[in-house]
Amino acid sequence: MHNAEIHLDGLSKMEGHANLHVIVKNGKVESAKLQVSENKRFFEQACEGKPFREIPMLVSRICGTCSGAHLLASIEGIENAFDFKPSEQTLLLRKLLLFGEMIRDHGMHLYYFCLPDLFGKDSILEFEGELHEWLHDSMDVRGAGTALADWVGGRSIHPITPMIGGFSAMPKMEKIPELLKELKSVREKSLRLVGAFSREPIDFERKTNHVAIVNEDYSFLDGVLKTSGGKTIEEKDFPRHIDSVIFPYTNSTEFLFDGKDYTVGALSRMNLNSKALHSSTRKDLSEFVKRFPNNDPFMNGLAQAIEIVHCIDYSIELLESLSLKDEKSQVLQPVEGRGIGVIEAPRGTLYYSLDFQENGQCSKAQIFIPTAQNLRSIEKDIKEYLPSLLHRKREDIEHALESLVRAYDPCLSCATHFLKVDWK
Repeated sequence: MHNAEIHLDGLSKMEGHANLHVIVKNGKVESAKLQVSENKRFFEQACEGKPFREIPMLVSRICGTCSGAHLLASIEGIENAFDFKPSEQTLLLRKLLLFGEMIRDHGMHLYYFCLPDLFGKDSILEFEGELHEWLHDSMDVRGAGTALADWVGGRSIHPITPMIGGFSAMPKMEKIPELLKELKSVREKSLRLVGAFSREPIDFERKTNHVAIVNEDYSFLDGVLKTSGGKTIEEKDFPRHIDSVIFPYTNSTEFLFDGKDYTVGALSRMNLNSKALHSSTRKDLSEFVKRFPNNDPFMNGLAQAIEIVHCIDYSIELLESLSLKDEKSQVLQPVEGRGIGVIEAPRGTLYYSLDFQENGQCSKAQIFIPTAQNLRSIEKDIKEYLPSLLHRKREDIEHALESLVRAYDPCLSCATHFLKVDWK
């Protein structure tokens, strides 16, 4: 195939819908445009004029599956704006909430969207015979993450107990033995998932600048931002390196880091912080962890699977020694200023910048969504990956491009058919 226009319409693994348009001339990919076609939802503008107390619940509606990440990133930004330091107990519970969300969210992506590709199926519901066990594994592993997030947050989707200054209600200690039993029971199944995604790497790598929070315990709340290019950045300085880019063919803002595309997400975290994984995770998965750093975007699935095991191991350790005291959330006094909140959401570094007036009303909000930060890298990957596919049948090209975009886990919108291809 030397000349072609490839239109992949209805790509729905992002927040909303997207299309991919590719032009190939004389065997060379001239352009690859990822068009996010969903209408803008203006969450940043919706924050303006709102009292600071209303913002976390508002922005948690940006995404259903990772609502806890948006909730906690905005809370962190507000607390930093008003120079408030949460208690150690509050931070520990927030870590556990994110661990539960990571287990559930990664599990959805790997089991339901990616695993069928590995076995040549359209859906996990087609798994029969020996494969049927994967369906039970998916429910059990995701169920454990959901149960943990429910326990900490009052509910796993749009949590209700995490608040600015603490928690509105403490999780009930009598539930811990049940949680521990559930987490321990799914650990072996999560190890099996790692094995499934430890396939021989596809012969495709594209060097990019990986960006992620690095810390001592591979938790997702705090740390310093580092890049594979060797830079260390304080959270407050992140926007100095970021440029937003507007393209007429897409409704989503894209971003560049120091003028170039970059990547965030599980692969970036593993590349930059794998030494901080839980000791049990590193011990049992050493042969897989040593594959990182890695520039193969398809290895994001393996990175996510390893993170599931890490979140299980770390949650078990914290729960086994947990002793909660009755701690009321603190009342914050607003001041004029700016607060920065940066955490690692399932799909990568999530950045909030919130400006407040003296009365506590938000005057400006900036939100850098992980998927938007990855869009340029996805387009670059498509341009470099496609030439190696042009000798294949059209359906094989479709599947390969589908898998590449899916590897980034751009959203958890569930679609039976990921892509509809119209060749012209």
